[in-house]
Amino acid sequence: MAVHLDQLHTSSFKLKYEKKSKLQYSNSQRTSLCINAVSLSARELVQSGTVRPVLTKDAVSVINNEGFKLLDIRPVWEREKAYVPGSLHVPLFVNDDDNGPITLLKKWVHFGYIGLWTGQKFTTINPDFLQGVDKFVSDKDAKLLVACGEGLRSLMAVTRLYEGGYKNLGWLAGGFNKAEDDHFPVVEVAFTQNAEVYISCGVKQ
Repeated sequence: MAVHLDQLHTSSFKLKYEKKSKLQYSNSQRTSLCINAVSLSARELVQSGTVRPVLTKDAVSVINNEGFKLLDIRPVWEREKAYVPGSLHVPLFVNDDDNGPITLLKKWVHFGYIGLWTGQKFTTINPDFLQGVDKFVSDKDAKLLVACGEGLRSLMAVTRLYEGGYKNLGWLAGGFNKAEDDHFPVVEVAFTQNAEVYISCGVKQ
């Protein structure tokens, strides 16, 4: 049974049973690691200041005081676990439901049997991503703070948005999973009795 809770004050967008990495990094090191894992264009956009990196501790202030709109680009199944009320949602990746022989071969090569046991989903880039954002925010001068779970997919998203004409972009460095309980005090979350959820996220409504 799903339970929906509002204005919970606990920890971060993580399930308790997910293991944390034993490696500890500073905020600047984590930001650098995330940027190095994506394309050169995304790296250049952030390092040049064209796209503004925003730490999770500063996100609510940026949203409430500077007019940024939070754009959640996580897939639907991730957002269903926990999300910020009032945030926009346009997934950058969607479930790949193509069961043609070539796609099935790719899925088999990519996951082997692992995906069958872990429930991992095979995804593809959302071809309607820019159009989806445009439906919510047609003004290309609007301020958008782009966010995902770890910060990598949102870097890909800001590159696409910038190329699509959006120029006032922020990037949630490290993603929602780096949020502490005092960074985002309000979320809506659904969980079952078998998964204890640690949450945090929220903006002024």
